[in-house]
Amino acid sequence: QHRLGIPPCPAIGLEAACTGFIYALSTADKFVRAGESKCALVVGAECLSRIIDWTDRGTCVLFGDGAGAVVLEASDIPGVLSTHLHADGAYENLLHVPGGVSRGFDIEDPEGDPHFTHMRGNEVFKMAVNTLGRIVDETLQANDMKKSDVDWLVPHQANIRIINATARKLNMPMDKVGVTV
Repeated sequence: QHRLGIPPCPAIGLEAACTGFIYALSTADKFVRAGESKCALVVGAECLSRIIDWTDRGTCVLFGDGAGAVVLEASDIPGVLSTHLHADGAYENLLHVPGGVSRGFDIEDPEGDPHFTHMRGNEVFKMAVNTLGRIVDETLQANDMKKSDVDWLVPHQANIRIINATARKLNMPMDKVGVTV
């Protein structure tokens, strides 16, 4: 905030890995919609390379570092129609880092090094496809829209197989799906 020359205002740090930017965007959108802020700068940056085991092909090809930013401001022209945030801690064992700040770095970890990301790829794949499809349907319903109203679907870009399966589940042609993987 200081280095950008922004005068004193709320500043929030949020860690939620891949979904961190969406959580921050949703929070900023709520501040602007409520009139608490005229504009908001949302910066998403993650450095996951530090918690990746580069010998584990199940994770090292999927996780990395990245950053992006967007400025939100109040407008009569629709921008963010809605955000729908979900989490279910019951599935923590599918994708997690066993050690860390809250659990300690020197825990006994039967899966290997407690500092590295562990993932059950097949289960994560199934969960991602089902969850993405359900959230698209939820978003459409919340905005009184049909699938045919959607010009583009820009899903999480973690895995082309998840993107393809989600598009099939939603009966969306791939030419309407943003892919940067």
